[in-house]
Formats: sequence, C-alpha cells, structure tokens
Amino acid sequence: MALEATTTLNYPVDQVAAVFADEAFQRHVSELVGGKLESFAIDGDVAGAFTATVVRQVPTGRLPEIAKKFVGESLKVTQVEAWTAPEADGSRQADITVKVAGAPVDVAAVQRLTADGSTTRIELTGKVSSSVPLLGGKIADAAEPMVGKALNLEATQAEAWLAGEIV
Repeated sequence: MALEATTTLNYPVDQVAAVFADEAFQRHVSELVGGKLESFAIDGDVAGAFTATVVRQVPTGRLPEIAKKFVGESLKVTQVEAWTAPEADGSRQADITVKVAGAPVDVAAVQRLTADGSTTRIELTGKVSSSVPLLGGKIADAAEPMVGKALNLEATQAEAWLAGEIV
C-alpha cells in the first residue's frame, strides 16, 4: 500500500531536521500517542549525514480487534532514518525503514525536506508491505492509514515544537 503526504512548515530545513534528531521531541511524539520511547540513538553528526534510530512501544488500541488478538496490547516499533548531508540549498532526504516486532508489517519510505525560502516542504512517499502469504495485502491495507498518520504526526508536531507551543 502506498504512503504519500506533503506539508509545509514555516521554518528552515536545518531547524526542522534538528527537531527530528532531538531525543526530547521523539519522546514527546511517542507519549502523544500513548506510547513510550524505549531508545534513541544518533550515529554521525547531524550537521552532515547521520542515522537516527528510534525504538518505541506503541499501544494497539486503535488496531482492528482481529489484529490485537495477534499482537497484544502494545507493539515494539523500530524506525531507522538514514539522513543525507544538506544539499547546497539546505534540502535533505531521509530513507526511512520501520519494523514492527511481532507483526508482519514493514515500511520503506523517503522523507524529503525541501528548502523553499524560509519554509520547508516535507514530502513523504513510501510503501507498507506484509510478508504474510495471501493475507499480506489486506494486512498492509489495514496498517497503511495508521503508519501514514504516525509519520505525518511527526511533521505536524515539529511545527508546534519549533513554535515553542510544546515544552
């Protein structure tokens, strides 16, 4: 199932990227959905190319009842973002993979932060897939809206974070 989302934040790319690489921000996003940030690690200098690894426990309360029977009350979600160094205009890109422990769902996405004057256009494209024979498409279809909302939530919360509306 395809993921697509676009939004514009009223902040420059370097500030938006810094928020995505901020452990306190990642903790906030995790807690906002009723989850818990288990671990957060940055490999490399955020001024250049770097990789961020975020591990969260997230509740399954919004999943269909049939899915909760298989996965329980929470899921361990590992999100790895491999960020490129800034381009000449400051634009950046992250290759994102999401693995869900105990659930046959994988996400591969690209998030692009494009400098547009003093604003940043965030474009997210990707795919949700499932390795379950015969039912994989249905599982991916059910997971896609939730995955899309989770990745988009991060972008919208970044604007509030930068505006100082969240402490």
